Amino acid sequence: MTKHLRAAIAAVLVLSTVSMQAQTGTATTPAKTTAKRAARKAPAETPLQQELREMREQMANQQSQIDALKTQLAERDAKLATVQQSVQGAEASAAAANAKAESVSTSVAANSEAVTTLNSTVTDLKSNATGIAQTISDTKKDILEKIDSPLAIRYKGLTITPVAFFAFETVYRTRSLASDVNTPFNSTPFNGAGMAHVSELNFSGRQSRVGSLFEGNTGPFKLSGYVEADFLSAGATSNDNQSNSYTLRQRQIWGQAAMKSGFILTGGQMWSLVTETKKSTDNRTENLPMTIDAQYHVGFSWERQPSIRFQQKFNNGFTAAASLEQAEFVYSATNAPTNFFIGNAGTGGGLYNLTANYSNNVAPDVIVKGTYDAKYGHFEIGGLARWFRSRYYPAVTTTAGATNDTRAAGGFYANARVSATHYADLGFHVLTGTGVGRYGTSTLPDVTVRPDGTLAPIKGTQSLVSIELHPTPKLDLFGYAGGEYAQRTTYLNSKGVLVGYAPVTSNNSGCGTETLPPNGNPSSGLGSIGVAGNAPYAPGTPANCLGATRYVMQGTAGFTYRVYSNPKYGRLQYQLQYSYLTRKAWAGVGGGANATNNMVFTSMRYYIP
Repeated sequence: MTKHLRAAIAAVLVLSTVSMQAQTGTATTPAKTTAKRAARKAPAETPLQQELREMREQMANQQSQIDALKTQLAERDAKLATVQQSVQGAEASAAAANAKAESVSTSVAANSEAVTTLNSTVTDLKSNATGIAQTISDTKKDILEKIDSPLAIRYKGLTITPVAFFAFETVYRTRSLASDVNTPFNSTPFNGAGMAHVSELNFSGRQSRVGSLFEGNTGPFKLSGYVEADFLSAGATSNDNQSNSYTLRQRQIWGQAAMKSGFILTGGQMWSLVTETKKSTDNRTENLPMTIDAQYHVGFSWERQPSIRFQQKFNNGFTAAASLEQAEFVYSATNAPTNFFIGNAGTGGGLYNLTANYSNNVAPDVIVKGTYDAKYGHFEIGGLARWFRSRYYPAVTTTAGATNDTRAAGGFYANARVSATHYADLGFHVLTGTGVGRYGTSTLPDVTVRPDGTLAPIKGTQSLVSIELHPTPKLDLFGYAGGEYAQRTTYLNSKGVLVGYAPVTSNNSGCGTETLPPNGNPSSGLGSIGVAGNAPYAPGTPANCLGATRYVMQGTAGFTYRVYSNPKYGRLQYQLQYSYLTRKAWAGVGGGANATNNMVFTSMRYYIP
């Protein structure tokens, strides 16, 4: 029972008591009046009568009080019933009110939670809206950036990426080779040559390069095409007199199909599979020496020639590859017979150079390679198979018994490149075998000839050690040491004369004695407009000097400094290279011969982004 209900009942009881007292007082007064009147009218009463009368009056008076009390009790009961009904109604109302209060409280709590959740959602929406706005802004900026500065040109379904750099380069040699920025290492003159006593300084922009990469992704496979050219080629009218009009030459031009399975097929003119790569056996990742010299470095094995390459990549970092490549061979012999031939000069209309010799090839060079890419380096191992053919005439003076003779040759090679630290890369390369001289940068001979006119492959080796340092993002330092070797290969003929490469009976007595220019007057007072190689463009050459090369060695040091590099505007860099070159001949009559050269190269290049 609530406090309010108890208070209401107490109030009702108090009111009832007061009413009862009031009624009792009111009933007594009329009774007394009536008795007095009767006493005046009636005769005198006896004591007993009086006593009875008084008793009857008291009883009547008590009955009146009882009746009054009954009435009051009835009224009280009625009021109590009303109060009880009111209390019950109040209790029901209180219960309903409590229920409503509890419902409101629950609703308030739910609303409070909903409001909290709503506030959190609104906060998230605000944050998301801010993020979306930033993303839209960044996307817009990125789109505008790609429109203003595209990484590639879009043509239909192709992406075309230009490739180019523009170079100014110089070369200084203490012994003249009459050469541009590429060095014919095996032509370094012995002291008996007039060119060994004059230096040369040449400027060049011919190593500047232009090209493009074309890529199209069909879904199942990716198609690529690449073309690259420079100006290190000389036409019939090319010279340094005025316009320096040297011709554009093909360096690389190939097409490629790459499957999602890791199989890649490439065909065209490209770097030989023998050439070291930085990743897998992928084209355009060739790991070339950082030299300015366009002939790279002694001991570096390479070719750029037409070929078709097959490669399969595996998920464990291994790649297996094989290629069929254009064959050609370099020949050298002393006291050779005349009853054979191995090729011919280029034929007019055949699109070969009329002043160059071409061998008659029986089969392409076959090259295989396996590579492994690890976190700490790149490793390669491979093999090379070659075939050399001559047509010879055993009867010498007639064609009786004429036949073709084919000789097989080949070798083994390995490359390793290790990142010793974040700032240093160490490399090692070796190629060794028979008939492998053409793949060395010095182009030592592949084959010589036997007395009967059949060919004999020459054993050779090429090796290169490199260290490349990266002390800062702008600066690279490099050092290389390499060598190439060709073995003496001779045979005794029926007349007791040694035939082949570098016979010990060869005369080297004049290799160190300078000679006069050949007799003859200049063909024209106009000098270089006259016939090439005529006086006064005809220095003396050593007499009695075979000088068959035994080995060529080179040491190099230099740096590359990137003055400015920006993915939007490109890169400007300077390079400096110093090399010391040694050419050693096989000993013969009069001993051996030795030639050296000091070379300094400089370069300024701008690479497009």
